[in-house]
Amino acid sequence: MIRWEVRDRVGVATIDRPERRNALNAELCAQLLADLEAVPDLRAVVITGAGDKAFCAGADLVVRTEDASEPGGGDTFRPAFDRLLDAIVDYPAPVLAAVNGPAIGAGMQLAVACDVRVAAFDATFSIPAARLGVFLSPVNVQRLAALVGQGAARDLLLTARTLTADEGAAVGLVQRRVRDALEAALELAVEIAELAPLTVQGHKRALNLVAGEVDAIDLAEMRELEARAFASQDLREGLAAFTEKRAPRFEGR
Repeated sequence: MIRWEVRDRVGVATIDRPERRNALNAELCAQLLADLEAVPDLRAVVITGAGDKAFCAGADLVVRTEDASEPGGGDTFRPAFDRLLDAIVDYPAPVLAAVNGPAIGAGMQLAVACDVRVAAFDATFSIPAARLGVFLSPVNVQRLAALVGQGAARDLLLTARTLTADEGAAVGLVQRRVRDALEAALELAVEIAELAPLTVQGHKRALNLVAGEVDAIDLAEMRELEARAFASQDLREGLAAFTEKRAPRFEGR
């Protein structure tokens, strides 16, 4: 199951299948997608795994094997998984991965789709697709290469190697290395929730746009986001708070 809760303006999603090392299936992907879609106005979201054995051990291979054994084959997982990752990327506010253990296969792809990865010192990252004969969807290959670069992406996908948290940080995969990933991610989420939401959301959208090929339509959208932020009440509040040496009170308007 997915344990979902909202703490003030921060959503917290926990993949709660410790007996399966928090492996994902289509049902769990749909559940988390529904949770995100039900509350589109949060300031930040944290995704983590239950227990201390794994962040997410990937797709539930038992289910995928059963799918493949059906007449004509099939895959219930990938369509649901890709919809979830697209929703994470497109969610207006930052989504943080609190990587409390191994992030394997789909688990690592889930972390890559998030905006910031906060990893425990003993967290690891791997995509052993080549050991299984599985092929990543094109968009997930693109996301990985955009995040860590062609060299590291080729090292991960072509050799099926495992990265430590330190190695992940060296290639830009990990942004924070901490003792307690969830605690640190929640603290960061609260900090983000206090920032000007139009600016944070606008920057996330702009970063998504420049991650691909930027065309005239994308540039026009970024200019609109910029204009919206500069015309906002939040900008005036932020400047006033700076002048008055107090904490700003942003309202997202």
